[in-house]
Amino acid sequence: MLYFMSSTHSRRQFLQYSSALALSQLPWLSGCATRTPEAVLSVDPKAWEELARHLKGPLLRPGDHNFNKIAATWNLRYSNVQKPAGIARCDNADDVRVSLQWAQEHKLPLVARSGGHSYSGYSTTPGLMIDLSLQNSLSFDDSTGKATVGAGARNATLYDALPAKKSSVTHGRCKQVGVGGLVLGGGIGFNMRLHGLLIDQLVQTDVMLASGETRRCSAHENADLFWACRGGGGGNFGINTSFTFQTFPVGNVTVFDISWNEKIDEMLPAALDLLPTMPDRLGCKLSVNTKTPGVLTINLLGQLVGPKDEFDKLMAPLFRLAAPFQQLIEYKPYWDAQENLTEAGLPEFSHERSRYALGDISVAGSRAILKHMRSWPGTHDQATWKMFLGGGAINKVSSTATAYWHRSASMVTSVELNWKPADSNVVLAVNEAWLARFHDDMAQYTSRQCYQNFIDNAQKNYLRAYYGDNLDRLVEVKRAVDPKNIFNYPQSIPLKL
Repeated sequence: MLYFMSSTHSRRQFLQYSSALALSQLPWLSGCATRTPEAVLSVDPKAWEELARHLKGPLLRPGDHNFNKIAATWNLRYSNVQKPAGIARCDNADDVRVSLQWAQEHKLPLVARSGGHSYSGYSTTPGLMIDLSLQNSLSFDDSTGKATVGAGARNATLYDALPAKKSSVTHGRCKQVGVGGLVLGGGIGFNMRLHGLLIDQLVQTDVMLASGETRRCSAHENADLFWACRGGGGGNFGINTSFTFQTFPVGNVTVFDISWNEKIDEMLPAALDLLPTMPDRLGCKLSVNTKTPGVLTINLLGQLVGPKDEFDKLMAPLFRLAAPFQQLIEYKPYWDAQENLTEAGLPEFSHERSRYALGDISVAGSRAILKHMRSWPGTHDQATWKMFLGGGAINKVSSTATAYWHRSASMVTSVELNWKPADSNVVLAVNEAWLARFHDDMAQYTSRQCYQNFIDNAQKNYLRAYYGDNLDRLVEVKRAVDPKNIFNYPQSIPLKL
């Protein structure tokens, strides 16, 4: 399954800026050419009409009502990449099969999209977009606690349906992110230290291959493909048309959202030293934020499965070090607490680059983070360094038991750059150079492993960074189930290394 995004800066606009140095710092230029493939131009209009007749859901073409809305992607960095020649809004698995076969018959590139949140704009195509968003159902088996969601389900689907069941999975915070894209790359969230990644709760998935054949995958059926679907990333093997998860019961949690703007140089190393010692019942994100160059704040966001008094005791060393300038700490029902943690996930201009830390980040690493954050050149938006605390249940599974290689990591870290349309190409080039230096420098304090769901078109040696020693087996699965490489994008798993 491909889940991706799009740029308000066209290739022609960037090329108008002639500085070779500046252009070298604009990695999103690669792979974003807007030339129309000859196959798209050669498709007879009657063929499109034939496709429409065979679909239960609507087929949208450029100029149709809602076409631009459906074609748009979350990362505005790619909004000027060529729109699809058509969007098949698939109502069911039969629509997916018809669309797959039609695109191959007419030699059109294709991409399947659920949430459209690929960080590097890979869920769009100049050919046929297979839109799964109409398949957003969730069914719940009360006798087993298993939840089955459609291919187009989003985090919002879980937020809407699971509270009544007093159950959850390891979901994300952004409601508009597709569940499919989230789980296929691993699936991090605040429950992961206690209950594992979302892939650890996946018990079954149906995968439609390029041939139109659907394979039901589980630990006991099509086990190799099931292995690959748990961390191998979306868009590589087929189109996942359903997912079944084993949920877990939830009660009350202590939710927290705390910010500091004093003693930053002491707070960051103290927090990075303290948080890895927390019980697995605590999940959190620690971030260093700036909206004004040189001015930093620190935020701690997350939940503890436990009472507020326990949280206060656990965090006492940080509170003794500096008083927050704002805080929320409340003990409340789990799903009520999620409303304090969720974010809108509105379209934005962004470039995020990740690295896994395999142990504690040293004091020297903390100093490097603060040095780079203080040297941010500035945009009309913001920059953030963040880490999601790992360990716990994640690391109790071996690195080869699923395709998710990063089982020995203590945390996933990333640097995120955001900007606005008012920022010039010169400003963007300077900021991208800053981001590259920051990302490269952090390798010595973390590792060269990167999170496949924070897919990054500027990442060097990306296949090994995402998949490590599992890459060779993933290539074997790819050759077995997609020998013609129908499902591909610039960083997809290849047929050979």
